[in-house]
Amino acid sequence: MQPIKIRFGNNIKTQTTEEKSFEGMFQSVNPLFCFSKRIWKPQMDILETRNEIIIQVEIAGVEKKDLVIEVSNKAVKISGSRKGCHPDPTATYRLAEIQFGQFERILYLPTIIDVERVSASFSNGFLELTMGKFFTKKIEGARNVSIDFI
Repeated sequence: MQPIKIRFGNNIKTQTTEEKSFEGMFQSVNPLFCFSKRIWKPQMDILETRNEIIIQVEIAGVEKKDLVIEVSNKAVKISGSRKGCHPDPTATYRLAEIQFGQFERILYLPTIIDVERVSASFSNGFLELTMGKFFTKKIEGARNVSIDFI
């Protein structure tokens, strides 16, 4: 079994707000009309425990080799592509809800991540990314604290 590749760094890039809103204006009128390649956003859940942040991504039909995970200590970018499967090129679509092509999600995390404690698994169409939280250990000398009882 081949492991999922995870890249670490501090440079996770995204589209500017102006680019997103301008393209979104035309895409809402007709999803096929857009200036750049259409990028879809897979469904995700983010869970937080005492020690970890867990991200679950629904990406059925995506192969591991077509998946890119980038992790910094404050953000995660999950991107890749899902190839379309058209059984008959002469068929006419009556309903088309499944999205194919490039996808991308950038998530800004609620806490700093320990990049030494990151793992990923992919099963039954779900990617699960588990990231340990970074805790700073401040050990101070003993000090006296006054407590007033009323």
